[in-house]
Amino acid sequence: MCCIFICMAFNNVSPILFKWVVQKGGTLKVDGSTNINKFSCKISDYATPDTIAIYKNEPTKEVLLPMSGKLALDIKTFNCGHAVMTADLRKTLKAKEFPHLYISFLSLSKLPEVGKTLTNIFGWVEIELAGVKKRFLVNYTFTSVSNKTFHLKGIQNINFSDFNLTPPRKLGGMIRANERLDVEFQLDLAAIQ
Repeated sequence: MCCIFICMAFNNVSPILFKWVVQKGGTLKVDGSTNINKFSCKISDYATPDTIAIYKNEPTKEVLLPMSGKLALDIKTFNCGHAVMTADLRKTLKAKEFPHLYISFLSLSKLPEVGKTLTNIFGWVEIELAGVKKRFLVNYTFTSVSNKTFHLKGIQNINFSDFNLTPPRKLGGMIRANERLDVEFQLDLAAIQ
């Protein structure tokens, strides 16, 4: 993380508009379904104090505001509420070989405002899962909790195949997970600049 900011400083990147520290208590929820039921798996209480920054854009550049910051979520902390299902998900996501899911923040369509809830914000993220990186346009809701804190919720649909993964199957293929997963992450952000 430190390297990102040092490299940007030497490349004359635009000044920082906002800088937040990710607070303890964030979550990542994955909802999916099989041919017989639905399932929900969650990483609760994300506690790594990561930093997310939004930079001022030059007038001649694209409309989206550049961002930096990366979350590293431990795949082994996924809990599906059922031991066999949890083990299957971790195995499918290749947790032993690739123990982390990474979310890198790349851009944001506009700044959140103090005292408001904004739902029409979007931005690009890069998700790295099982050694495969893919970019997604994510819809956000920013809720101003106070002058210095925001609650961020991001929602995105992904497919197992986006990351070269095969949905889990059980009982000789009689029970099989569907391709699509609905991903939702929630973070509490405290301003430090």
